[in-house]
Amino acid sequence: MIENLKQLVTENVQDAIVNNSAVPNEQNDAAIEAASGSIIDALKEKLSSGDIGGLVDTFKNGGTGSVVDQASSGFTEKLAGLGINMESAKSIAASIIPTIMEKFVNKTNDPNDNSFNIKDVLGNLAGPDGKFDLSDITGMFTGNNDGATGAEGKGDGIVDKLKGLFN
Repeated sequence: MIENLKQLVTENVQDAIVNNSAVPNEQNDAAIEAASGSIIDALKEKLSSGDIGGLVDTFKNGGTGSVVDQASSGFTEKLAGLGINMESAKSIAASIIPTIMEKFVNKTNDPNDNSFNIKDVLGNLAGPDGKFDLSDITGMFTGNNDGATGAEGKGDGIVDKLKGLFN
């Protein structure tokens, strides 16, 4: 998933990064890494903060909102850390992060595009510790709430806890 996101960024930053005189050529790869890393960091922050509703909204509403804002802010800081002036960094972030997020979300939601699968995305974001049940979260996206009763079948799954939030 991370490699696919990096490829998506690479395909969409020609003017904003590669052909931009504010970004030294030797920093192009680092800037591309910073863009994809900032998106991953923002999505991980949503998940780790427990804002599952915000994460779901990101994938339901075309990648708009706080994840884009957070990714743009993180990307701006990373570009500034590469020696790019703050105004140029803000402009670059504003020009590519919303577009990349929209394409990322569209690819994730497209059943005919297997480059991004929501289970893989969530699995990569959650990490190997398995702190939540992927079937509960993916049920929110697909409308399939088969996993809504939790591991013990007691109705304590995440969908039960958030019932009505997405209607």
